[in-house]
Amino acid sequence: MQFAKRLDNVETSAIRELFKLLGKPGIISFAGGFPDSAMFDVAGIQEAANKALTENAGLALQYGATEGFGPLREQLAAFMATKGTKDVYADNLIVTTGSQQALDLLGKCMISPGDKVIVEGPTFLATIQCFRLYGAEVISAPVDANGVILEALEQLIAEHQPKLVYLIPTFGNPSGATLSLERRKRVLELAVQYKTLVVEDDPYGDLYFDAPPPASLLALSSEVLGSREWLAHCGSLSKVLSPGLRIGWLIANAELLAKAVMCKQFSDAHTSTFAQATAAQYLLAGHMPATLAKMRKVYAARAHTMMHALRANLGDAVSFTEPQGGLFLWVKLTGQGGKLADANVLAKKAIEQGVAFVPGAPFFSQNPDASTLRLSFATADEDKIREGVARLAKAMAA
Repeated sequence: MQFAKRLDNVETSAIRELFKLLGKPGIISFAGGFPDSAMFDVAGIQEAANKALTENAGLALQYGATEGFGPLREQLAAFMATKGTKDVYADNLIVTTGSQQALDLLGKCMISPGDKVIVEGPTFLATIQCFRLYGAEVISAPVDANGVILEALEQLIAEHQPKLVYLIPTFGNPSGATLSLERRKRVLELAVQYKTLVVEDDPYGDLYFDAPPPASLLALSSEVLGSREWLAHCGSLSKVLSPGLRIGWLIANAELLAKAVMCKQFSDAHTSTFAQATAAQYLLAGHMPATLAKMRKVYAARAHTMMHALRANLGDAVSFTEPQGGLFLWVKLTGQGGKLADANVLAKKAIEQGVAFVPGAPFFSQNPDASTLRLSFATADEDKIREGVARLAKAMAA
């Protein structure tokens, strides 16, 4: 078959390929990027689904508007207000089939073959693949513990004049980094100065461990004149409610939203109306604060357990920045003491020892760092985390 040439620019996800190896009985996986299904509020979601069917089954089960189910858009605007964004209304957002679709719609609307986009190095693997699918040259901006390094970012923007800049400012995937408040404001200033769209992906911001993170770029945009027009914000309920509902949203200027709605009409017509009605009822019932409080407590304990276990079992053979929230720990193999410094080699040895993780190289659009790896603490309990890290130490010694 003669497939589209755009497929030449992408390959299947290294993470998806890794999952094929996880069928081994008894394996402990730190590889996934998903929430723990044991923490889904099944009773609350069931109650919400029943209400959606009881109150207006015809509406919940029928075709819907491409922009999204009206009551859900209103609830999402209210949800954003609880996070410091006071001036977002239902008409300012569209509902998408997960935030992944929001990113795909941005790619369709903004990227022509040969265009340049800037992402963090490292960043969400699917974003690199998505933008490359539309023909973009994906350029990497370095990050540190406080997020993207602004001097390097500005230099890259000035040099390449990208169509967009994609950032995960809060508890990044995979870096775990959180962009500082000072840097957030400067990013917005750069967007205005260079007339460059900044895409803020925020699926993890509600999963903080102790203190809340700095305000989102969206919330801060009211303080930087003109920045809202150059900002697109992607949100999601996948990490905090249920990925199976596939509820995400996109907030952007009216012109961009209109183009995104047009493109969405061509792909799925609209996100599942039943899923949207269920999510709307869940948010309306006020269950989210308690659900988030539980998740924060559990994930914080697991993160601290993993960091302690890494220090106890691997010592100076690894280094990492302590995340303040989210689902991931970004680890660098130092090679100290003659230990392994190649995460790809370690990954194979780890599988043999019954533990899995994702090597870090695929998360870079340029200059991959083979000494890095991503560990997720979300889906293993504390005992399994301790055992998994102990197995990782055995793999290092093998």
